[in-house]
Amino acid sequence: MGLRINRALKFFLIAIGIMVVIGLIGGCAESSKALSTKNNTKTNSASTPGNFVPWDYRVEEKTVGDLIGVDMTLLPDNQLLANDENYATGDKVWTMSYMNAEMKTDSAGRADVVLSTWTPIKSYKTKAAADADLENLKVLVDTSVDLVGVYKTESSGKFREFAVITLPSGNEMKQPISEERYIKFKDKKTVKVTLETVHDYENYDETMAKFRGWKE
Repeated sequence: MGLRINRALKFFLIAIGIMVVIGLIGGCAESSKALSTKNNTKTNSASTPGNFVPWDYRVEEKTVGDLIGVDMTLLPDNQLLANDENYATGDKVWTMSYMNAEMKTDSAGRADVVLSTWTPIKSYKTKAAADADLENLKVLVDTSVDLVGVYKTESSGKFREFAVITLPSGNEMKQPISEERYIKFKDKKTVKVTLETVHDYENYDETMAKFRGWKE
């Protein structure tokens, strides 16, 4: 009788042990899944969606390649563009290409600019016609901007001076300056600069301003 009880107790303890082991394994699996999900979430949210702004234009001479329906390829890059002027294969044309930029902010609040590839948007028979459009899309403007402040850094006994300004877009930008400008700007709230205003070719009122120099 005692032997039967001992055997029953032994089997009972073994069964409990197996259940405990299974529970521990399941708990480890759940913990691993939770950590994996947490890590993936952090990785996926490393940056926030950005805003696309016009960034630059350029005029280039290209050679017409294959004609594909109402389109044509442009050599040497084989980019596709509408053949609005009924060009023939081998013709020399001038093209306007466009680049935009995605302005993003990462999880630490740092700004990040991602530039697109160059995309042809229009063809011209003459460079003069292309340059005329380019002058309307990239305009130099002399204006005043807010001066956030000036500061200097020192390394191995050498000093460097910087000014921080606020562009019309609201973005702050740091520029190296001379010691003479550092002294001149110290007590200023605004400064005169030259900006290049880049217009979007589809929505002219959408612009991006770039710093192109000091006017004082």
